[in-house]
Amino acid sequence: MQINLVCVGTKMPGWVTQGYEEYAKRLSRDVKLKLIEVEMAKRGKTGSADNFKIEEAKKIRKVIGTASHVVALDVKGKQWSTEKLSERMDHWMHLGKEVNLIIGGPDGIEKQLINEADETWSLSNLTYPHPLVRIIISEQIYRAWSLLNNHPYHRA
Repeated sequence: MQINLVCVGTKMPGWVTQGYEEYAKRLSRDVKLKLIEVEMAKRGKTGSADNFKIEEAKKIRKVIGTASHVVALDVKGKQWSTEKLSERMDHWMHLGKEVNLIIGGPDGIEKQLINEADETWSLSNLTYPHPLVRIIISEQIYRAWSLLNNHPYHRA
């Protein structure tokens, strides 16, 4: 299964790349985690958050195509336990499609793109820095995979 972590923003600090890559490389051949970065809309004095999100959503749509399963990360999405994420991952594996996990930019994800997603997922009611979310997601994907494969990483 191919899982794409589609993120708004480029040029992350080294610790972000290192953290993401640490968990991505731990996954087996059965599950590949690929980072896809799209450029953030240029912020200026005359723009609005809604316009930035629309511009970013256009870039995201180009990357994800139409034949994949899309999961938008949004504060209003469903909160999953690690066990529930493992169940969702098992479901995704049986879909036979690429899975795209979308992390928006500083203003979030355009509402229409959220509505088009197959699922919405909320990590927490807390707001996390977007670079940190990349690491959290990659670790949780690895943790869910370890549960599916009876690997001792997850200790419930």
